[in-house]
Amino acid sequence: MSVTREQVVEALRPVEDPELHRSIVDLGMLRDVQIEGGTVSILIALTVAGCPLRNEITNRVTGAVAPLTGVSNVNLDFTVMTDQEREELRMKLHGDPGSTAGQGQAHGHAEGRAIPFADPDNKTRPLLISSGKGGVGKSSVTTNLAVALAAQGHTVGVLDADIYGYSIPRMLGANNDPVAIDRMLLPSEAYGVRCISIGYFVPEGQAVVWRGPMLHKALEQFLTDVFWDEPDFLLIDMPPGTGDIALSLSQYLPKGEVYVVTTPQQAAQKVARLSAAMATKVGLPVKGVIENMSWFTGDDGKKYELFGSGGGQELANELNVPLLGQLPLVQQLREGGDDGHPIAAIAPESEAGKIFHEMARKIAADNKPRKKFSKFLKVNG
Repeated sequence: MSVTREQVVEALRPVEDPELHRSIVDLGMLRDVQIEGGTVSILIALTVAGCPLRNEITNRVTGAVAPLTGVSNVNLDFTVMTDQEREELRMKLHGDPGSTAGQGQAHGHAEGRAIPFADPDNKTRPLLISSGKGGVGKSSVTTNLAVALAAQGHTVGVLDADIYGYSIPRMLGANNDPVAIDRMLLPSEAYGVRCISIGYFVPEGQAVVWRGPMLHKALEQFLTDVFWDEPDFLLIDMPPGTGDIALSLSQYLPKGEVYVVTTPQQAAQKVARLSAAMATKVGLPVKGVIENMSWFTGDDGKKYELFGSGGGQELANELNVPLLGQLPLVQQLREGGDDGHPIAAIAPESEAGKIFHEMARKIAADNKPRKKFSKFLKVNG
């Protein structure tokens, strides 16, 4: 009994493009199916020439068709979409850049596209991971929380807003460059987390030397031109301090939730407090505190509190928010950040891995707006 063209098409309908996460049939990527005896020949139109995930598409298509009764061989060939086809695809997925202008939403760059995460009906929860100062492990916390949320079945994106000190692509192991389809950027992806960063667009070893307006423009484009596809969570790796980027993001993401990362010692806690104070000034709720580098466990099994103790809980009490977790100082966590293997992904049952996953569960469960604390309004208002 020979296979039919209709059977092949239906077998391919559940196959998704690995970047767009849509059916290759619905996207119009399936261009032809020819059947001769037990050999099925398939033509797929790639979105761009040199598609970095061509091999993954090959595996998915072959895996879907080969098991069909009557199929003895699958031949797969590729073509590439034309400029007009890419424009039509971008319009289908991302819409007309000017179509939402004038609706009272926060708007993007020169073409006027509305920032989707500012829409009250948008389901995405923007999580702003902040610290006020550098060196407390904010980026590694962002990376591992994102991975943990994705592992728990949520759709997740990460925007690396630390323009001058970008590090998320390396920590996440998201090594493929973003792909441009017409005027739409497809973010890189690893461990089920989509990622965008200025690091993809800056030559290796060169510093980003920009003034405020250029930072502002870059953030707008990351929020409007990237095809995020309305994830459940968008984590923002905030830069240290309370300057231009923090102000811009507070305007772009009025539904944002702030999570403050600190280490136990007083110096870090006091600066982290300023980050929380700024959140209040711009009308964003602080939802929790995360304490990093809380202790080191020696070979003797004893916990050594190298940076003191109690700072995270003290800050949480002051802000009237929960201390979501305390993370140990472990070598595997540092190594995972250096080589792109986050501990929440490769060692979820480790001490730190379990803590990241538990914090992710708490964040996912806490989906009610929290009242903004008033102490800093009185001091700094």
